[in-house]
Amino acid sequence: MRSDLPLARAGQTIGLFGGSFDPAHPGHLHVSREALKRFGLDRVWWLVSPGNPLKPKGPAPLAQRLAVARALVDHPRIIVTDIEARIGTRYTAQTIAALQALYPGVRFVWLMGADNLAQFHRWQDWQAIMGRVAVGVLARPGSRIAARTAKAASIYRHAKLPAEAAHLLAHTPPPAWCFVNLPMIDASSTAIRARGEW
Repeated sequence: MRSDLPLARAGQTIGLFGGSFDPAHPGHLHVSREALKRFGLDRVWWLVSPGNPLKPKGPAPLAQRLAVARALVDHPRIIVTDIEARIGTRYTAQTIAALQALYPGVRFVWLMGADNLAQFHRWQDWQAIMGRVAVGVLARPGSRIAARTAKAASIYRHAKLPAEAAHLLAHTPPPAWCFVNLPMIDASSTAIRARGEW
């Protein structure tokens, strides 16, 4: 294993929380802590992306976003990484395939906010993502209804675990997904940037 990549061993369950983190904020941390508990994960990795292909404007420099995220994270099982930049992937499907090759025996779960589920069908190779890993969907303010009626939710309704079975998600063969409602922290990177705080 390359020394510049996070450590993981076969049998571990790791949630992958991808995004631009432009900037990271307490809402990201709250969702990650809840994902550890609800889905019974050993770790959550924040995949701080070089850039989001669905966003027209590029984010702040990667080194700056990593530094802010690492300063914010105060949990020993939440790891901030720029692994996508290190392994040269740009799209989630590519990243997941590469991680599964690099970490045989590790069970990965893709984590996303309910707002992302609403537009998940626009992601490149989104059905390949559903076929490779279980997906944990965490409700965020104002996005619950749109997520529940999302195209991906409809197509994969047969693969949905009930919220009370969330702890089984990492051990359920894909396609599998679970939607959980969380106590809300209404924080967003977009709002932080709009206020001129970033």
